Amino acid sequence: MTQDKDAPLREDIRLLGRLLGDTVRDQQGAAVFDLIERIRQNSVRFRRDDDIAARRELDDMLDALSREQTIQVVRAFSYFSHLANIAEDQHHIRRSRAHLIAGSAPREGSLAHALQRAFDSGSANAVSLQAFFETALVSPVLTAHPTEVQRKSILNCETVLARLLDERDRVQLTPEESEANLEALRRAVLTLWQTRMLRSARLSVIDEVNNGLSYFETTFLRELPRLYASLEDHLAGAAGAGAMPAELPAFLQVGSWIGGDRDGNPYVTAEVLECALAMQAEVALNYYLDELHFLGSQLSLALGLVSASDALLALAERSPDQSPHRSDEPYRRAISGIYARLAATYQALLGHAPVRHAIAEAEPYPGAGALSEDLDILHRSLVANGSAALARGRLRHLRRAVKVFGFHLAPVDLRQNSDVHERVVAELLEVARPGTGYRERDEAGRCALLLDELATARPLASPHVKYSDETESELAIFHAARRAHLRYGTAAIRQCIISKTDDVSDLLELAVLLKEAGLLRPVDKALDVNLVPLFETIGDLENAAGVMDRLFSLPGYRELLASACDDAQEVMLGYSDSNKDGGFMTSGWALYKAEGELVDVFARHGVRLRLFHGRGGSVGRGGGPSYQAILAQPEGAVQGQIRLTEQGEVIGAKYGNPEVGRRNLEVLVAATLETSLRPAGTGPTPQAFLDAMQTLSDEAFAAYRGLVYETPGFEQYFWESTVISEIAGLNIGSRPASRKKGTRIEDLRAIPWVFSWAQCRLMLPGWFGFGRAVKRFLAARPDDGLALLQRMHREWSFFATLLSNMDMVLAKSDLAIASRYAELVKDVALRESIFGRIRGEWHDTVEVLLAITGQQELLDDNPLLKRSIRNRFPYLDPLNHVQVELLRRHREQGEDERIRLGIHISINGIAAGLRNSG
Repeated sequence: MTQDKDAPLREDIRLLGRLLGDTVRDQQGAAVFDLIERIRQNSVRFRRDDDIAARRELDDMLDALSREQTIQVVRAFSYFSHLANIAEDQHHIRRSRAHLIAGSAPREGSLAHALQRAFDSGSANAVSLQAFFETALVSPVLTAHPTEVQRKSILNCETVLARLLDERDRVQLTPEESEANLEALRRAVLTLWQTRMLRSARLSVIDEVNNGLSYFETTFLRELPRLYASLEDHLAGAAGAGAMPAELPAFLQVGSWIGGDRDGNPYVTAEVLECALAMQAEVALNYYLDELHFLGSQLSLALGLVSASDALLALAERSPDQSPHRSDEPYRRAISGIYARLAATYQALLGHAPVRHAIAEAEPYPGAGALSEDLDILHRSLVANGSAALARGRLRHLRRAVKVFGFHLAPVDLRQNSDVHERVVAELLEVARPGTGYRERDEAGRCALLLDELATARPLASPHVKYSDETESELAIFHAARRAHLRYGTAAIRQCIISKTDDVSDLLELAVLLKEAGLLRPVDKALDVNLVPLFETIGDLENAAGVMDRLFSLPGYRELLASACDDAQEVMLGYSDSNKDGGFMTSGWALYKAEGELVDVFARHGVRLRLFHGRGGSVGRGGGPSYQAILAQPEGAVQGQIRLTEQGEVIGAKYGNPEVGRRNLEVLVAATLETSLRPAGTGPTPQAFLDAMQTLSDEAFAAYRGLVYETPGFEQYFWESTVISEIAGLNIGSRPASRKKGTRIEDLRAIPWVFSWAQCRLMLPGWFGFGRAVKRFLAARPDDGLALLQRMHREWSFFATLLSNMDMVLAKSDLAIASRYAELVKDVALRESIFGRIRGEWHDTVEVLLAITGQQELLDDNPLLKRSIRNRFPYLDPLNHVQVELLRRHREQGEDERIRLGIHISINGIAAGLRNSG
């Protein structure tokens, strides 16, 4: 009999659903519970059986809900989405463990699989692996954006629920223990139900920093050291004992934009940056202090029973711990001394003492490296004196944590728009040399002026001049960054990113501003942070290689790269604005071409390329499975180094559960390793593929632009048929939804643009234009067109990944639900015209996608996601139906706090159910 592997998942979902139902009945009464249950049953019938009568009954029930009933229904189904996510995450963990226990072959995305493929292909050996890790950098970067709808309090409740489910799965409980676990689950669900899902006030940047830090506390600080240890052990076995270094460099790191991203966010100031860095340092130092406290209780080794190195004995002698009870316990005394120095460091950096005081005062550490050296003394002494097993426990993880997180926890990127840098530099130059007219100069004139300025060490700004608020604020940020380097080390801030880079002067302007704060020192050829251009729009992506070619042709800049940056340059590519600008197909193709062109330019100039991918959670913003996305990069684009943003609710989905978080980190490392070490010379992409893709892109671009930017009334349709107006009022982020006041699509941020289309279940930015493009391509090539596209899908990973992501988006869309949102558009003719075009394009896109992939239905090739949708969407659909009715009432009746609350809760629930909508 075949085992039903999904049975435990269904059991967990039923259990959590039953506990939620019991909670609703107890808290809100039997009538509310019965109403919710009838809605659930009809939704399931309609979704699974396509029961028209169930659809009609569902509509009638939802339309007749009172305001209070509506709130309870929305809350119930929203919380169910959250509970289903927890059950799914637990099932992924369960299945991963089952594969490992059964000794199955390594699964795709695991380090074991990546190493096996590399060894089997002959591209990996001890030498190549060592070379890879010596220069590797893999860095997910957390960003705060207005689709992160989770409150930290909700995340805390969900963490408890996940732990209790995990306990039921792993531990053989006695009847009494099982009942205690069930009771704890009831309490956790009740707490969740009684916890406010939404924030009562708009988030500040510091609130966002605090939310981001919760993932370090629950996941990164603990799971990164474990992942390093696992990789080191696996490499030791795979490459042969002694062939690889026992400890790898700190190549895997988690970065952050939260507190440093100023682009469009006036609330990120120098004071906020300094506060964010202090908060990060406090989390790191508290973790180290706690670990040292536990380590001291464990390493009770006594002289006479064990030996110790001279360095360890000297460390113990320097310790302020003079207790006679520990006189013969050198490891404990040494740890007490380390703790005292770290507590003094805490006081020096943060201005107050830690909660658990040291036994005596001591000198603070000058930097994290000095702490590392003391911990290394412990390690070497244990290994040398027959206690290597003890060195591989808590001490190993603590040593790794200090090497990865330092005193800064996570490097914070600074980001600002090139227009701001231009205005600031223009003002500084005009004040210093009136009549300079920087902004009136052409590109060549600007570059000449900036290069002259960069050739001198004298500052441009004067402390005796009052500049504009904008200039003062920008200069303050860079001076704060300089102070951060002195306080926490240069690892605290490594990158300065320039949004909307479109020429060389944009980078030179930033260089001038860095010079003002001493972060760039021309005489010493020193640069303490990397200048990172961000190419975002379709036009910018097309010009990216040319900009970098001209930049590298400047002898001064090239010398700076060689002396200060080890001949390496980071370039960031923006997936969000390129998609909003040109649509899914053209955005993906423009990014792919830009990468290939950058690879060529960098190779010609002898500069190492590191790409920073500005991916969002949704496919419309570059989302989708990270493993496939990295493997689909052009040859040479991943040279052992990659950074990518983690945004919105995807952060919670990927890293809220520690085990799931570790798995996602492993996937990034595995994909980077596999891509970087895959054999070269597999041959260039066939020209026929490139030509076909260009033709498809041109047609898709025309279709997308024709709808979004060239259709009269489309802007009105978008604002009336989606929740964009209501999203703008939801307290879910510190920055506004639009860059300017008004409703122009051009001014809208890409994130709420994509998020709004996801809420109404159209997902338009993730597929629109593909159907028309393929139909026209096939009409022009009736004999071989389809065969060519099918071959591209089989043989070209870029095209296959593009279609796989589109497959996922289309499966999560729902035209029947989307049609209800379209009914919110007051102009009937406009509604029917635009929705008719969207509906027709959706059907065409599904038809051609299935023809190319050979699937009978969407997601036939992704049974896991297909199962997930089947399980969760009957519970998600009622939220959409209720949301439409709430939007109608809100827009007809004006301000009603209960209706507004219901809309906002529904936004949260739908986002949780879709999991990658922002």
